[in-house]
Amino acid sequence: MPERLVVIGGDAGGMGAASQARRGRPDLEIVALERGGRTSWSACGIPYLVGGEVDRLDDLVVRTPDEFRDRLHIDVRLHHEAVAVDLDRRQVEVRDHAASRTFRLGFDQLLFGTGARPRRPDLPGVERECVFGVQTLDDAEALLAHARDSGGSRVVVVGGGYIGLEMAEAFTQRGARVVVVEREPQVMGTLDADMGALVSEAMRRHDIDVRCGTATLGFDEGVVRTEAGDLPADLVVLGLGVVANSELAGDAGIALGAGGAVAVDERQATGAEGVWAAGDCCESTHLVTGAKVHVPLGTVANKQARVAGTNIAGGDARFPGVVGTAAVKLCGTEIARTGLSEKEATRAGLDHTAVRVESTTRAGYLREAPSLTVKMVAERGSGRLLGAQIVGGNGSAKRIDVVATALHAGMTAHQATQLDLAYAPPFSPVWDPVLIAARKAGEQAAAGGVRR
Repeated sequence: MPERLVVIGGDAGGMGAASQARRGRPDLEIVALERGGRTSWSACGIPYLVGGEVDRLDDLVVRTPDEFRDRLHIDVRLHHEAVAVDLDRRQVEVRDHAASRTFRLGFDQLLFGTGARPRRPDLPGVERECVFGVQTLDDAEALLAHARDSGGSRVVVVGGGYIGLEMAEAFTQRGARVVVVEREPQVMGTLDADMGALVSEAMRRHDIDVRCGTATLGFDEGVVRTEAGDLPADLVVLGLGVVANSELAGDAGIALGAGGAVAVDERQATGAEGVWAAGDCCESTHLVTGAKVHVPLGTVANKQARVAGTNIAGGDARFPGVVGTAAVKLCGTEIARTGLSEKEATRAGLDHTAVRVESTTRAGYLREAPSLTVKMVAERGSGRLLGAQIVGGNGSAKRIDVVATALHAGMTAHQATQLDLAYAPPFSPVWDPVLIAARKAGEQAAAGGVRR
């Protein structure tokens, strides 16, 4: 009998690993179990489907089950849910929902690619049919159907994180009246409060009603109840982040780590022989602090999957870690971050300084030169770059990649100042705002600047 790899989960972590394993091992039998009806979808594209920038739901499918079967000879089994794993017997208990039967499937190697699910608060009425978390294409399909049936003219988004902002923009583009309820003082909790305030201001400029510092109390028919009063709602979107789907692994005896995600090493191996994990269900290492973190991003999932698949096939690949780089767009405003914010640096016990620079994305003498704000955090004394945040107009967000690259290289703020970045008036001022922020952060860190 050929060696068998069983993959649990049909999105990026699972199918990316399965595809890479196939490239390295043509002889390997690969069975992929997916409890839904699709494989390899782009969850990141769902807000753009809702907002009308993507025409069809199936446009978000990167590779269909038939493509996996025909091109890569992967036995993809849809509507098959792994309900238990027996590591001693090397078996997965599988529920075939289409046939209403349960059976056991043996494995030699096993990969958890179970992803994550939207965080649902323990509040009255959260299970009502008008309350949606959005993570899969089935979620998106149900949300759009409810929006059509209800009219979807009054939308409440609970939580002001990445998905909350993107869904607020999407429904604004659909012509809905959108209210975002955030219990913290500002939206975008991955930013420091002063940068989050810029995002809140931008949302209000784009006619999105933002209620910061307001707790949600529950959900009733046509109403979201908050501590500041009731808000009418045809539908509710939960934008409170996600949690790892790690219970299956944990129940099997696999160790869990940061944020309750599956614990893995840099080869994506768990503590059990021949058992791997990749994607939103597992943890990563933060390259700035060295601590284990749960960073559920598509970019991370695809890289981890490639590493896991290479190693499953007998290779030797490593995933070094992350710096938490992410970006989001809200109508005409771009937001990005990487590394550590001030509050994260404080939690990590790092003595640090921070500077803010206001500039433009293009040469200021051009007719249109959108403004932007860069905040940079550096370690006091050493000047080591710790992170950055950017909020601004068109052309702002992708500048964060310069800082992310510097963080991967372990550069100081002074070294980052010397980076030879491209210049032309349509793309930046002669001194790019990132370089100005690096210079000021380096000067303040070297001078033992005010602790922030």
